[in-house]
Amino acid sequence: MALTKTARKQIRVSKRRKVHNDRRMKVMKSTVKDVRKLIVGGKKNEAEKLLSSAFKALDKAAKRGVIKKNTASRKKSRLAKALKKIS
Repeated sequence: MALTKTARKQIRVSKRRKVHNDRRMKVMKSTVKDVRKLIVGGKKNEAEKLLSSAFKALDKAAKRGVIKKNTASRKKSRLAKALKKIS
């Protein structure tokens, strides 16, 4: 258990941040998963529409430090490459 006042405050702050980070991670993972499902299903037009929201979620997660910048870039690149392949 935290002893000092600042340590107790830091625990409260980290709990709040965890909630936000978990929410960003969930949105990111779900949108990427949805795009992948559409790509596997061969629905190119729907996947293209959802791709921008997946990019947005990845960029937001990277901006806030939930994932690293290169990880976001790699995921975006692989999504775009997979979408291009089904044409």
